Amino acid sequence: MSKKKIYLISTVAVVAIVILLSGQFLKTKDNSDLTGPTYTVKHGPLTISFVESGTIKAREQTIIKNEVEGKTSIISIIPEGTRVKKGDLLIELDASTLQDQKIDRDIAVQNTEAEYIGAKESLAVVENQAKSDVDLAKLTLDFARQDLDKYIKGEHPYELDKANADITLAEEQLTRADETLKWSEKLFEQNYISKTEMEADKLSKDEKELAVKLANKSKDLLIEYTYKRNLAKFQSDVNQAEMAMERTERKAKADVIQSQAQLKAKQSEYERQKDKLAKVKDQISKTKIYAPTDGLAIYATSAKGEWWRNEPLAEGTQIEEKEELIYLPTGNSSKAEVTIHESNLKKTSKGMPVIITIDAVPGTIFYGTVESIAPLPDARSMWMNPDLKVYTTEIYIDGNDPTLRTGMSCQAEIIIQQYKDAIYVPLQTVIKMGTDFNVYVKSGKSFEPRKVKIGLDNNKVIHIIEGLKDGDIVLLNPPLKSAAADLENRNSLNEENKKELNRKISEKLKNLEANLPAADTNQLSTNKSQNMQDIKEKTHQTHDRKKHEGSESQGKKEGKQ
Repeated sequence: MSKKKIYLISTVAVVAIVILLSGQFLKTKDNSDLTGPTYTVKHGPLTISFVESGTIKAREQTIIKNEVEGKTSIISIIPEGTRVKKGDLLIELDASTLQDQKIDRDIAVQNTEAEYIGAKESLAVVENQAKSDVDLAKLTLDFARQDLDKYIKGEHPYELDKANADITLAEEQLTRADETLKWSEKLFEQNYISKTEMEADKLSKDEKELAVKLANKSKDLLIEYTYKRNLAKFQSDVNQAEMAMERTERKAKADVIQSQAQLKAKQSEYERQKDKLAKVKDQISKTKIYAPTDGLAIYATSAKGEWWRNEPLAEGTQIEEKEELIYLPTGNSSKAEVTIHESNLKKTSKGMPVIITIDAVPGTIFYGTVESIAPLPDARSMWMNPDLKVYTTEIYIDGNDPTLRTGMSCQAEIIIQQYKDAIYVPLQTVIKMGTDFNVYVKSGKSFEPRKVKIGLDNNKVIHIIEGLKDGDIVLLNPPLKSAAADLENRNSLNEENKKELNRKISEKLKNLEANLPAADTNQLSTNKSQNMQDIKEKTHQTHDRKKHEGSESQGKKEGKQ
């Protein structure tokens, strides 16, 4: 905690103790020496009201705003106060920058349109190529399956039958060679053939035996090796073709999706550029503002009386987007727009009568009614002065007076209450003592405080509901006892309540000391000791002064005797 806060807390504690210790002296103060100007209480008609300044505006009007983005300047503007008809040109704004943007947007639209068409044709090519690749992959898979089926059902049985046929033929040839050899041996024994011829037949038999063995071996190789190898190869071809087809389908699908995404992106960019072009064209069209209805052209700067503009709208003036430019009243009905201070807000409500005077129409009184009160304070006033809280209020003026013009200054007296016969006194005669309101009423040669019940005030006089009567004389400058109101309230407490109040104050201070760092605690103790010393000295001085005054009084009495 900072030293400033510690000092503030200790000061508050000291003030509380001083008030408790010195209350008895204030309580015993006599009112016999009160003097000053007085006021004789009287009754009569009383109006409770307050006055606020404002501006006259058309109740029904069309507000012309700048709809061109950013800042732009006025090229031409209709003179203020001109009677216009629907469709008349009011304001023309500078469109040179927008025209340049339009050319750029036209080029951008043409480029993106070409890219969009190219992406569309590219998608068609990709879809066609994808279909061709998928068809080729399907055909390759079909051929692989046919080759497998052909080998299992055709080629392998054929090769097996051929091997069996070769074995059978070789066995028959072996049988014939064996019979031939037997005949040759018999003929050789009878010397019909030579030994060489017999040996040739024997060699032929051996060849046939070898052919039978080779045929059997060829069949075994076909069954055990060739069939299994070719079957695995054709099955692998089918699997490879299936996977190739799946890859082709996936790739074709991915290519098509990518091309579609590119087409969509190009289309979105093309549409975006067209929207930008349309927006620029729309902005260009808004640089010429035409009257939507018949009416009297009034500059918004003149109607609002904006302090930051030193001059009304004119050619070359820079304006911003959404800025109000011209008001076109659509009828003769008017309203007064005023700002009510927060202190008067609780007094004001919708439907209250209002008396309006206008500077430009002297000698004429207008009547109106409070129509609406803003729920929140005016943001512009708060920005200029954060401590100022005012609420914009609209007052509808009775009748349709053509002399009332938008922008006229006015004074609006809002009538809160009106009494035919009431007792009232000047506002300064009433003071608050604790929770009660009192006035000092003359009683004999002195003034005594009297509790009153008050009503509303109009910043000059205040309505007295109870406590005073006609002819009472009250003090216009009563003693300022409002500062001692809390002291009197405390002194009115009984001893038990006083002790309880002191106990709570002590506990709060102890808790504060316990939560402070050591250095701050020492400083606070030092401050308290010094303050207590000051209190003691002031108390002794007060007692001494009272004692001295008492001695002087006693001396005077003895002297008189």
